Amino acid sequence: MVNAAALLQQSATAASCRSSGSRRLKRLAAPHAERAGARLGGTETVALSFRRGNSLSKGFCAAAHPSTIEEHTKLGDAARAQSINRDTSDDFLQEETEQKRSHRAKTAFNIVFVTSEVAPWSKTGGLGDVCGSLPPALAARGHRVMVVAPQYQQYPEPSSTGVSADILGTTVGFSHYSSKGVDWVFVEHSSYDRPGGLYGDESGVYGDNQFRFALLNVAALEAPLILKLDEGLFGDDCIFIANDWHGALVPVYLAAKYRPHGVYQQARSILAVHNLRHQGVYPPGTFSMLQLPKEWYNALEWQYPPHQRQGSYEEEGRCVNTMKAGISCADRVVTVSPGYAWEIQTPEGGWGMEGMLTSRSYALNGVLNGVDLVEWDPDNDPHIYQNFNESNFAEGKKVNKAGLQKEMGLPERPEVPIIGFIGRLDYQKGADLVLGAAHWLLNQDVQIICLGTGDKHLEAGMRWLESAYPDKARGWVGFNVPMSHKITAACDLLLMPSRFEPCGLNQLYAMRYGTVPVAHATGGLRDTVLPFNPWEVTGTGWTFSPCTVDAFTATLGQALDTYRNHTESFRDLQSRGMVRDSSWDKAAQEYEQIFEWAKVDAPYCQ
Repeated sequence: MVNAAALLQQSATAASCRSSGSRRLKRLAAPHAERAGARLGGTETVALSFRRGNSLSKGFCAAAHPSTIEEHTKLGDAARAQSINRDTSDDFLQEETEQKRSHRAKTAFNIVFVTSEVAPWSKTGGLGDVCGSLPPALAARGHRVMVVAPQYQQYPEPSSTGVSADILGTTVGFSHYSSKGVDWVFVEHSSYDRPGGLYGDESGVYGDNQFRFALLNVAALEAPLILKLDEGLFGDDCIFIANDWHGALVPVYLAAKYRPHGVYQQARSILAVHNLRHQGVYPPGTFSMLQLPKEWYNALEWQYPPHQRQGSYEEEGRCVNTMKAGISCADRVVTVSPGYAWEIQTPEGGWGMEGMLTSRSYALNGVLNGVDLVEWDPDNDPHIYQNFNESNFAEGKKVNKAGLQKEMGLPERPEVPIIGFIGRLDYQKGADLVLGAAHWLLNQDVQIICLGTGDKHLEAGMRWLESAYPDKARGWVGFNVPMSHKITAACDLLLMPSRFEPCGLNQLYAMRYGTVPVAHATGGLRDTVLPFNPWEVTGTGWTFSPCTVDAFTATLGQALDTYRNHTESFRDLQSRGMVRDSSWDKAAQEYEQIFEWAKVDAPYCQ
């Protein structure tokens, strides 16, 4: 819980920030500005581009820049001219047709994603999927998009740019790869390329993670200024999307180290919160390593989060909290679902940040994630036993069910519902609820197949499940991409009993494959899994609350009853899920509205 003293510190940090009252007044004018922009057409982008500053960065690596201030100014002008030429080209004018208008943005922005992982190069969860899919969707709508991520190993696609930068007392390089209309930029440094995972190894998290991701933040701020890519420099009129705590220092560095020197005057920062539980918390003495002015310490100081304490005396006091810094300094905050945007403003879901987030609720939005419609396409999926679509899914799922039962060594019984669980085996994902309901569930004449890895006790539980019910249950400890597709295509029901879920992707994959989700009503699950209503013939699945075994089994009973006794209603549920719009284009349009709101306001922190 945030106390009054902590909030007073936040207020002190925001002394250089714009008052929320003036921002609210300006936001009320946003719809009028939007309509005016629509009337202006291509000239709106031209007018915005001329407000950009051109001064060379005097923050971290002025000496590493390849040009003088005058040369940098000329390059910035050239980048602006290219932007203007793109906006006034014949292709841009042809967007007045109805077909193109629905797929192209009214105003094109230079967008820079800052992320610790990006699929397919690096991924541990949904963050990698989002940063691998949303940027191409925005590029397809006419924006110029760059993604900056660490180079954890020697990837085959990117090639070295030959450009380096001296930041935080070390030198980083940049490699680049262009595809899907996106500039994928990878930061090269010895702290990234090492044995083990992205954030840790079998011995625990890496001790230098704070340095590794502070380095990423500064490198991402330098990249638009120094990298001459296929279309030239991005320049300093950018919108930075800083993802999770790993990118949350971007708004701080932007305000503390760049704007005071005339750079990024028209840039804006948006903090994208994928999971608030992870906040990037470190001892107060590590602040000096960040090389921020000492007056910015209050931007990062916070009470040590109780859920991250390990019992030492130091952890009972203050800390440097990276996520707190991003929330207090970003121009806007966005989460991966509207439901999660609401939850993080409550004591139950705020992880100690609810007070601060409530104070910035006027700048907080939730945008549902989309799915990769190419990778997750039942009509063209190379991993499943037989392809199908919404017109023939009943027969297609029947073949996939038989194929999975055979591969898993289960009795091939087409009338028996298969229930699946795919996800990390941990407390958040509710894997313990699956085990708690297993005895009741497997006495209902069903088959259950689980795929996942994580907590050793839950992994042992999955092995027990298979040994206790050898003709009804299979527990695959580990993760296998083709098998996840097979389970999604073959199952009748998918379990998602997560205690909290910022968005969730498996329920979206499941619905696309005609598999009906049974989910805890939380976060993005509440937004995407609409409860089945047999009287109004609506809904895409079942939800339960509270998050207990009793509520879980009661809802599963309803789902199984519908499957067995109301076949037509169950088929309608499957069909509605398959035609649901889960495209990234829909999410991209919502992000564009947030970009416009951010641009209407002056920078939150000067």
